[in-house]
Amino acid sequence: MAENTFILEVITPEEILLREEVQFVVVPETQGELGVLKNHAPMIAALNIGVLRYTDAAGEVKKVAISGGFMEVIYNEARVLAETAEKGSEIDVLRAQEALKRAKRRLEQRDESIDFARAQKALQRAIARLKAADAYNE
Repeated sequence: MAENTFILEVITPEEILLREEVQFVVVPETQGELGVLKNHAPMIAALNIGVLRYTDAAGEVKKVAISGGFMEVIYNEARVLAETAEKGSEIDVLRAQEALKRAKRRLEQRDESIDFARAQKALQRAIARLKAADAYNE
């Protein structure tokens, strides 16, 4: 392992999405964003829907859309346990744009049968996916 790197793992119920040496990671924590470097103090944090950004060992910035979860940092390993996670480079942008349109339409309706909390989360997930894919321009 390089001198200034640590291990980042992103795990969902379905798979280990990534396990990489990284220089830096920023996660969407419930109170804002949280950054982690090598030798960070041990901690556990709750995560929101949003974009996890990290700088890999080669210095390239990469993004992952996550739908909430938790992060544990201990012994130079940051482990993200996410409800869902998708690498920005693998996101189907057209599908994410359609999800964004559907969520906006639901939120604009003033129908009592609409679950607004669920529609709001769908909107947040679609925005996170588009941001991770560098395709959000609103």
